[in-house]
Amino acid sequence: MNSSTPSSSDFRTPGQFIDALLTARGWTKRVLAVILGVDDSSVNRLVADKRPVDATMAISLEEIFNVPAKEFLDLQQSYDLAIARISARPDPGRATRAQLFGGLPVAEMIKRGWLDAENSRDIPKVEAALAKFFKEESIENIEVLPHAAKKTNTKEEPTPIQLAWLYRVKEIASEMLVPRYTPLLGRQAVGKLSALLSAAEEARKVPRILAESGIRFVIVESLTSAKIDGVCMWLDKYSPVIGMSLRHDRIDNFWFVLRHELEHVLCGHGLHERPQDNIVMLDTELDGERAGTGSTINEEERVANAAAAEFCVPQKKMDAFIARKAPFFAERDLLGFANTLGIHPGLIAGQLQHRTGRYDRFRAHLQKVRSIVAPSAIVDGWGDVAPVGI
Repeated sequence: MNSSTPSSSDFRTPGQFIDALLTARGWTKRVLAVILGVDDSSVNRLVADKRPVDATMAISLEEIFNVPAKEFLDLQQSYDLAIARISARPDPGRATRAQLFGGLPVAEMIKRGWLDAENSRDIPKVEAALAKFFKEESIENIEVLPHAAKKTNTKEEPTPIQLAWLYRVKEIASEMLVPRYTPLLGRQAVGKLSALLSAAEEARKVPRILAESGIRFVIVESLTSAKIDGVCMWLDKYSPVIGMSLRHDRIDNFWFVLRHELEHVLCGHGLHERPQDNIVMLDTELDGERAGTGSTINEEERVANAAAAEFCVPQKKMDAFIARKAPFFAERDLLGFANTLGIHPGLIAGQLQHRTGRYDRFRAHLQKVRSIVAPSAIVDGWGDVAPVGI
């Protein structure tokens, strides 16, 4: 009998390895059948790789040949994988579907009416709907795919979910009819908007004022986990777009984000000579302690943050108020200050929360405004689907 024990690394299948172990010991397959307590055909099938080595059999073989059971199982797994690769049909579209269905909230997009499909399991229909949504002839060119050519330049790389939201804003804005924008009209709009700060109900006039100024204003409910507050983009140099998600339904956040995006428009941020070079100014998490802070904020965002804060509450007056009243801020002082400035107390409350880090204070003044603005705006979300592509 050959005293040397074969190594599993020298074989491609568990049957070959078992046969070599039998030869090394001078055993026949019938001997192995007797030892295992099975019939001859079972061993013949095992050696011929027609019967897989399962965990129970691997342990039995370990006891007989003094070879770790894992070696038999590893060989079986490698053999099974090799057979599967031979028999499996290659599907070049599988990787593409993994990117699209794994990165995009397809089910949510269907529910929101963005995709013309009944459910996410209807792959051909969903793929056709996605190509239509992203304005591509085939799904292979959709921007969320790593190999696809970029169609939307952004100041920061958006996530696939954020990109879907941006495309929806652009799609809706593209169908709006407004006059040609000029910087003069934009500056005039700021003056008209500043006169609306005294009462929450005045926010209903915002869509009309922006439209008359040539600015396309769109409200699109945020997709889950997108964390988008607003965006400024340019269809061309005469057609700026402001999109908002209103994910924080508060008067202070509404005016801050709106004025932030409007400053991008006034300054021409993201606008270039060639339309294909235009940059989308996507703004996320413009709220709370993150608004206007952090060393990573670029100059354009600093400018927009400063303009938004000044618009909501003149900052020198805010500084003076805090200097006089800190560290104790009474509600009567807040109301009196708001009355003096002729603005809604929620704007003061929002600034105080941001400056002091006390987001639990004066929350009763942070009035909701979505229900006020929505009836006069183009809205997509909260059960409504914007009438585009009809």
